Amino acid sequence: MKIKRIDVWKEDLQLKRPYTIAYETIDSVENLFVSLETENGEIGVGAGSPAEDVTGESVAACEEALNTKLEPILRGGDIRCLRALLYKLEEGLGDTPAALAAADIALHDLAGRCLGLPIVDLLGRRHETMQTSITIGIKPTEEETLEEADEYWGRGFRVFKIKTGHSVEEDVERLSRIRERFGPALTIRVDANQGYSVEDFQSFLSQTRAVDLEFVEQPLKASDLAGMRRLANPIRALSAADESLLTPAGAVPCLCPPLPFGVFNIKLMKCGGIAPGLEIARLAHFTGIDLMWGCMDESIVSITAALHAAFASPATKYLDLDGSLDLAKDLVTGGFVLKDGWMRLTDQPGLGVTRI
Repeated sequence: MKIKRIDVWKEDLQLKRPYTIAYETIDSVENLFVSLETENGEIGVGAGSPAEDVTGESVAACEEALNTKLEPILRGGDIRCLRALLYKLEEGLGDTPAALAAADIALHDLAGRCLGLPIVDLLGRRHETMQTSITIGIKPTEEETLEEADEYWGRGFRVFKIKTGHSVEEDVERLSRIRERFGPALTIRVDANQGYSVEDFQSFLSQTRAVDLEFVEQPLKASDLAGMRRLANPIRALSAADESLLTPAGAVPCLCPPLPFGVFNIKLMKCGGIAPGLEIARLAHFTGIDLMWGCMDESIVSITAALHAAFASPATKYLDLDGSLDLAKDLVTGGFVLKDGWMRLTDQPGLGVTRI
């Protein structure tokens, strides 16, 4: 079961619908793909979506790391020694987390395929199905926001994640209109993308009590843990760390009391893949922090990998794995089943994806 061939390539994946967050508008995303083949012909695939504004890793750096470092680390490696190979990857690619994630996912996929089991069953399945949120970016007008919300409601989604952080007044008005439109059957969570000051955040919360928000993701700057700790405990408990939480080592400051966040948003592209993601998940579980598994704009390959990790963690409470839904094209099908906003995995080995 030794790895005999390694392929790396880049794909520019256009989005069906450009979207705006607190600081930029996004209309396409470049993903890096990794394919690993064993001597007996089994193939595992992984994908990485670098987020330079979050981790400092450019697409070029990710591509260079994969092209120069994978061969000496993985060629000739025995997939049965999965943990040892993952350690070597972490040592060699730790500075480029999306590159590490792509290789980590490919190794897990290959291991599952070689053993004939879904990745989640290799890790220890804890969940069968959960609802995912679907994201609505910052729109130029409230009417456009409501139009997109109507579309997602019609597709069966009942959890919306609304991007805010542009203007407290406009944010409050948009959220109030959405609540009025869909009533209590809709769950609303918010992602501020570091868009508020402490004072803005407190004002925002006081004005949205009637909206009944599930939680607010990354309200303050990523580095402002002191600001988070100045907030009242009920507010911190309903705040989620995103940009403040990258690697397992970087999670430690978020674990020191008083806890700045009650929810961790784990993204494989931030932390380096399934193995590092589950390390953060264990820390959160022991500390009583709930987990949401999130994503960038990503291929089905890495979205499925995140779902396997999420379903293997007892602390998982939320999913935000909509990153492949708005891609105009992808390289694979399968992986998971999505119906009316509920996600479940297939029973196929590895990731369960098929190249198109």
